[in-house]
Amino acid sequence: FGIIRHAFALTFKERSERGKMADDPKEPEETEEAGGEDVEAEANVEFKPLIDLPDLIECKTGEEDEDVIFKMRTKMFRFVEASKEWKERGTGDVRFLRHKENKKIRVLMRAEKTMRVRANHPLSEKLDLKAHAGSDRAFTYFTPDWSEDPETGKTEQQNELFAFRFANPENAGKFKDAFAKCQKGESDDMPVIKQDAEDAAKASTEKKD
Repeated sequence: FGIIRHAFALTFKERSERGKMADDPKEPEETEEAGGEDVEAEANVEFKPLIDLPDLIECKTGEEDEDVIFKMRTKMFRFVEASKEWKERGTGDVRFLRHKENKKIRVLMRAEKTMRVRANHPLSEKLDLKAHAGSDRAFTYFTPDWSEDPETGKTEQQNELFAFRFANPENAGKFKDAFAKCQKGESDDMPVIKQDAEDAAKASTEKKD
C-alpha cells in the first residue's frame, strides 16, 4: 500500500502544479528570430490570373439606328396551323422602332427573360388589326415576319398570325391608337422613348439560352 500511496501523491502533486500554472499564466517572453534579426518585412506576393480574359466585344442589336416611339408590356401568342391552336411566344415589351433616316417603322418584341426576338416585321399599312375573339384587351393580325423560328432557332421569313394581349383595355387602346397612327404616316409627333436605351444595352449583354 505504501507504493500505491506514493504514486497517488506524485500524481496529485503534478496535477496541482498544472492547475496552478493555468490559474496564474505568465506573459510570454520575447524571443528573437534565429540570427538575431527583427523580421517585420511586409510580404510582397503577386497573384497572376490562371486565364487571360479577352477584351470586351461590343454586341450589336440592330437597333442602333432606330428610335423607340412606342412601348407596351404584353403577352404574345402565335397561331400554329398544324395543331390549330394558339401558343405563347413570350412576355415582354412590344415596341415600334422608327429608323432615324428613312423613317420606316417596324414592330419588334423580345421575350423579357431570354431577350430572343419573338416578332420582327414592318408596320405596314396593309396589316389588318382586329380584336381577338371579341376581347377588349387583345388584338391579332397576319403578317410576314422575320423573327426566330421557335423550333429551329433560325431567322427566316414566315407568314405568322400573331396575337398580343395586354394587362387592361386602356393599354390595349394605346397600342391600337399608336398602331393606326404609324400606319397613316403620322408618327412624326410621337415622342422618342429615351429610357429605352437601357433595354437596348440589356439586349446587347444578355446571353441567349
